[in-house]
Amino acid sequence: MTDQLIPGDLLYRAKVIGGLRQLADYLDEHPDVPVCPFGWDLSIYPQYADDADRAAEVDRIAAILGVDVTDQTGQGGHYIASRSFGLITYEAVHIPRRHRDASKALMSYSGCVEPADAGPAEVAS
Repeated sequence: MTDQLIPGDLLYRAKVIGGLRQLADYLDEHPDVPVCPFGWDLSIYPQYADDADRAAEVDRIAAILGVDVTDQTGQGGHYIASRSFGLITYEAVHIPRRHRDASKALMSYSGCVEPADAGPAEVAS
């Protein structure tokens, strides 16, 4: 794990920040385009090889954001640092390997069970 940004990271970062500014300007200039009344979450997921490094990265981000980490891993949840800016929330999320593996196992059944035909689809009027 490293705290230093490499040049490729800086370019990627600049593109993300530029895109956010473009979106904000566009929405400001086009009030007829709807936005979610509940806001948005911007989530990042550390991509280190092991759980300890992923959790350490969330701890590092929490310190930068000036927030405490929410540790729900004991209840089958995630390890999260989040900070809200109005209705926009930036969050760093670590999903422990055992939870990722359990999700993959569950999704391996995808397509194996089909619901019974409930009849013709209803059309909203």
